[in-house]
Amino acid sequence: MADKCDLKLSFDEFHLPLYTIPDSDQPSTLDEYLQKQAEAGMRERYPQVTPALQARLSLELEVIRKMGYAGYFLITADFIGYARRMNIPVGPGRGSAAGSLVAYCLRITNLDPLRYDLLFERFLNPERVSMPDIDIDFCYERREEVIRYVKEKYGYQNVCQIITFGTMAARAVIRDVGRVLKMSYGDVDRIAKLVPNTLNIKLDDAIKSVPELQQLEKKDAMHSRLMRYSRVLEGLARHASTHAAGVVIAPGELPNYVPLYKTKEGDITTQYDMKSLESAGLLKMDFLGLRTLTVIQKTVDAVRHGKKADFDIETIPLDDPRVYRQFSNGDTIGLFQFESSGMQEYLKKLQPTCLEDLIAMNALYRPGPMSMIDDFIRGKKDPASVTYQHPLLEPILKETYGVAVYQEQVMRMAVEVAGFSMGGADILRRAMGKKSMETMVEQRRKFIDGAGAKGVAEKTAGEIFDNMEKFAGYGFNKSHAACYSLVAYQTAYLKNYYPAEFMAATISSEMGNSDRVTILLEECRRMGLRVLPPDVNESFADFVVTENGIRFGLGAVKNVGRASIEAIVEARKKVGRFQTLYDLLLNVDVHSVNKKVLESLVESGAMDSLQGHRSQLFAAVETALEFSQKMQNQTRNSQASMFDLDGDSGLAPDFPPLPLLEEWPAADLLNREKAILGFYLSAHPLDRYREEVRTFSTVSIDAVDSRRDGTSVRIAGLISDLKNHMDRQKRPMAFFKLEDFSGSLEALAFADTYEKHRALIHKDAIVMVIGKISTRESEAPKIIVDEVIALEDARSRFTKSLCLAMNLPDLADKDMEAIKAVLAGHEGGVPVYFRVQTGAHGDYYLRSKSIRVKPSLDLLESLRRQLGRENVWVGA
Repeated sequence: MADKCDLKLSFDEFHLPLYTIPDSDQPSTLDEYLQKQAEAGMRERYPQVTPALQARLSLELEVIRKMGYAGYFLITADFIGYARRMNIPVGPGRGSAAGSLVAYCLRITNLDPLRYDLLFERFLNPERVSMPDIDIDFCYERREEVIRYVKEKYGYQNVCQIITFGTMAARAVIRDVGRVLKMSYGDVDRIAKLVPNTLNIKLDDAIKSVPELQQLEKKDAMHSRLMRYSRVLEGLARHASTHAAGVVIAPGELPNYVPLYKTKEGDITTQYDMKSLESAGLLKMDFLGLRTLTVIQKTVDAVRHGKKADFDIETIPLDDPRVYRQFSNGDTIGLFQFESSGMQEYLKKLQPTCLEDLIAMNALYRPGPMSMIDDFIRGKKDPASVTYQHPLLEPILKETYGVAVYQEQVMRMAVEVAGFSMGGADILRRAMGKKSMETMVEQRRKFIDGAGAKGVAEKTAGEIFDNMEKFAGYGFNKSHAACYSLVAYQTAYLKNYYPAEFMAATISSEMGNSDRVTILLEECRRMGLRVLPPDVNESFADFVVTENGIRFGLGAVKNVGRASIEAIVEARKKVGRFQTLYDLLLNVDVHSVNKKVLESLVESGAMDSLQGHRSQLFAAVETALEFSQKMQNQTRNSQASMFDLDGDSGLAPDFPPLPLLEEWPAADLLNREKAILGFYLSAHPLDRYREEVRTFSTVSIDAVDSRRDGTSVRIAGLISDLKNHMDRQKRPMAFFKLEDFSGSLEALAFADTYEKHRALIHKDAIVMVIGKISTRESEAPKIIVDEVIALEDARSRFTKSLCLAMNLPDLADKDMEAIKAVLAGHEGGVPVYFRVQTGAHGDYYLRSKSIRVKPSLDLLESLRRQLGRENVWVGA
């Protein structure tokens, strides 16, 4: 049978789907129709069409015509146009496609490539024929609508998603092989971590650069086998899955072009991956779901509904000083791609003043080029200090203060210094990235000869080439950085001018991630935004803005589904506010809510506006549900309206009374609330210690991921989810979660540490944990515990000063005496400082010569009651 098979694969032709030109434009070729659409779009985009603009458009259209890609652009513009007509948010662009003027004029992209000096040749190179690649971001909630439109337009048999293969990367293959060889977890984990955390690093390269890995092969037979087998297996496919975004569109039924695969879930995908599909000449596109676009759209909708009906995010000014001050202050929680603690610190140093600064930071804040950020900041602060290897480089590198940041800059260097064409410069950039020795020798000679023809000395040209090669290794695509920096700016603008609407939309988008919601709720508190608890009389599925603050969304309450929420909201529209549990259940279809839903609503606080307190309502749920089901059945049978069950109708039911119960203790109430919401909302067990947590911790939990493996830290927080284990020597050890106001972190106390601090390691303990950060590439960071101390002891150990702010004009003598008496009752070794506000004469800072105290919680609370919480703090 094999001998009879005669399969010939063609790799020299493209199989693009057919685009149908509208009847009104017949007869036209695809190229003519594309030109007509692009020129019409150019007149809409640019009030004045200059000769340079027309020349750029003509150049791009000619390249597209020669390559035969007119249909590709028209198809892409078609489904993006559909998304816009359906009010489905679309990103401004992604990847190198933003460098195309044609794409901008067709509204495929929404960032002016001329304004930001983006290159078409980085996207489509006339000297290197390859399939264009336009990736598109859509609202993550409505992406499927666009894919469905494409399937309906081009045929369900012609469109499907793409397979992807998970492979054994350098660290992963060591872990897999070590597990099969039954080596100890700790030993294998240590070896895997020796591999540098560099994107796509190969095991051979890691071994060459890390002496410890070289020695492992000679250590003993087991370690030698580990490294030998890992080298053989590295890069092999580990599993198959569906690509998160990839979609292929064929001109006919897919089985005629590509083999198909049915996943375990029953979905149909191609058997070819992305690269193989491209080699086979098929059109593949990435339809990505971007959460931030959903956040922006929901914020805009809320602004239009409540404050400014004609608000348009696409017309906001891009030079607003208030927005750049926000970046400069590091106020970036919730801002797209700019909210990590490391980025915040760099922004504070940089003090960005324009979108170009944000574009550069977006490109630089990555593992390779991060070391260049300080040079970039230094150049912005002191432009006179910037030097260039040759005057020809200044116009290219001036916008980034002498630092080569973008791949496009490498291309421009080749053009301006050595006379390359743009297409040739793109080929050089690709060759530098692939590090092909033979190609690089050839390209180097060509570059030096070209530079010589422009009067550049051979030595200087060689040095410039060497630097370009280094830059090309880490340089980032400017088109992509520009588009995503625009999205970041839009989020900053919304947070600045419409903070409540923006934060409500942002929290709604993260409702399934309790750690993220915790961070965002803490940010709301910092911003002075009040987050109101869930309420069956006020809440919707999402978080919404009300007159009094941000109302918690019922969609964030565990066990409460969309059908239940819709039933509650619908009943509320008809009857107004619910007064009692029975009022709610008689008006909501009881088939849409069950006991678990109601109990969860009670525990979350969503029924606090009804008569009775939580313990009573919780105990009454089952009885109330049975009673309401019975009443609704009777109502249906008698054809009466369930909404007529009131005192005037003569049908008023005799409601069972709520049980006489005390409210749950505060700690129990909070723990139930956290179990249902995933975080504390109405209060936090750490609230009394907020100042101490902030002062004594060297890092907050949400910023731990920016710390390197092995970094020593000190974190104050609450112990939860304690689990005891036995180590290999049968000694007790413990895993527990440590929580602060920003999130939670797994902590590991090995046997010796656990033995020493066992008395303090228990659920709900408020402690200071001292230890080291442990990171693995596939897991969240942990803290390896070295020491645990009670927060009270931490206060005594780490407090260097007690500070009191006092407003003398408002302070009576008796108040001063009372404060002195409180201080005298807590003698110790910590000095006391006074910030004295005298009114007209300004503030004075005084240190007491005679008073030293022990900074206990009792002392601090006593002082805060007298002076106000904001006027008492400790220094560490």
